[in-house]
Amino acid sequence: MQSLSIAATGMMAQQLNVEVISNNIANMSTSGFKRQRAEFQDLLYQNLRRVGTNSSDSGTIVPSGVQIGLGVKTGAVYRVMSQGDMNNTGNKLDMAIQGRGYFRITMPSGTDSYTRAGNFQLSPDGQIVTSDGYTVAPGITIPQEAIDITISKDGQVQATIPGQTAPQIVGQLELSSFQNEAGLEAQGDNLFIETAASGSPTTGAPGSAGFGSLQQGFLETSNVNAVTEISDLITAQRAYEMNAKIITASDEMMSVTSNLK
Repeated sequence: MQSLSIAATGMMAQQLNVEVISNNIANMSTSGFKRQRAEFQDLLYQNLRRVGTNSSDSGTIVPSGVQIGLGVKTGAVYRVMSQGDMNNTGNKLDMAIQGRGYFRITMPSGTDSYTRAGNFQLSPDGQIVTSDGYTVAPGITIPQEAIDITISKDGQVQATIPGQTAPQIVGQLELSSFQNEAGLEAQGDNLFIETAASGSPTTGAPGSAGFGSLQQGFLETSNVNAVTEISDLITAQRAYEMNAKIITASDEMMSVTSNLK
């Protein structure tokens, strides 16, 4: 009975679905997190009677045929890149991106990673860095004597120095944009890396064409919707239970067949 293996593929698919949903819920409070969605595809079909074949010598055509599906498989786990809400933190070094783009992060190895999480801090040398100490490109250093920091929507960083009437421009933040954001590979720690699927990054100033603007003192929250995730979780659980029932029913049918005399 093919129903045993078909139902097994259904149970494995829903197990993965629940794992994706649980990761979304676990990261509800993660800054800049983008929820994921499992997508499934049907498996190969067994043709017991192929559609479109001749059914007689006179040329009549089989209109529908007989195809038996062999189950389901995971096609992709897609990352939904919709905008998260803006959370006002009041921290001068917190920055949220309103629109497209990623902060470029220089890793200790010299490679680049990308993030939407703008909860930045200062290093002992005054550089703007992530919570793990990685430099936010292009590498902006705040003077030690600065008493205030201002970051405009277009990414210009200014520091107020005692004794100076006008703020001092200390750097310009940049954003990176990708043709296919869903093709970025997550590395953990709120970081992504470029892949062949994402395409090469395009770099520009915040607020320019194709790039979002910055909001100082804000953080972008996760785009996970608790109500949607719980609803999807219940649906996945019910689907898993139904597939388990199919295995039980198939086993009982086979038991009846084996007991025939």
